[in-house]
Amino acid sequence: MCGNNMSVPLLADAVTVSGAERETAAVIFLHGLGDTGHSWADALSSIRLPYVKYICPHAPRIPVTLNMKMVMPSWFDLMGLSPDVPEDEAGIKKASESIKAVIEHEIKNGIPPNRIILGGFSQGGALSLYTALTCPHQLAGIVALSCWLPLHKAFPQASNGVNKDIAILQCHGEMDPMIPVRFGALTAEKLRSVVTPSRVQFRTYQGMMHSSCPQEMMAVKEFIEKLLPRI
Repeated sequence: MCGNNMSVPLLADAVTVSGAERETAAVIFLHGLGDTGHSWADALSSIRLPYVKYICPHAPRIPVTLNMKMVMPSWFDLMGLSPDVPEDEAGIKKASESIKAVIEHEIKNGIPPNRIILGGFSQGGALSLYTALTCPHQLAGIVALSCWLPLHKAFPQASNGVNKDIAILQCHGEMDPMIPVRFGALTAEKLRSVVTPSRVQFRTYQGMMHSSCPQEMMAVKEFIEKLLPRI
């Protein structure tokens, strides 16, 4: 393996779950507000495939308007959690570039883009959607858990069309008090105007709040296995 992690700031301290055999695919997964890559690295370890590398970077610590400017891990600033609040456009675009640098690094290290899935939970899921839809490389798929599409009014125009046929697994808890499932449904509707509609799966889970559940993790595992088969 070549390539220096230090040249990609997010990779320098990212949590990486290495494959048990030769790695032929990668899943880059972004955590939610106030979290770190550790919790999702643990969750993904429970559904891991031996030939897949799982990369869970940590968001930088910044003041978050939504939480009274408290400094916490956050991919970009958040003013609120509804479809019509102002958004941190510059922060979203900057964060997206930092994730694209991680994707570029994996490609340079020999994993083709069509063997890379980008995913995330909540704010991380939002960033994964925005990043994949504006990525210059054709990726395998997106796992978007309990999230929304940032800068949604800019789409479909903001999408460069490279990932027009990308597979998207979008999951949401029906009892989510933070990002209501209605916002998830609106997001799925929007995504169907950006990519081939039949490629968007929107699954909801009864009784699930702003979190994950075993059934959702099994759906994620099946989605990853289908898109990243052993080669």
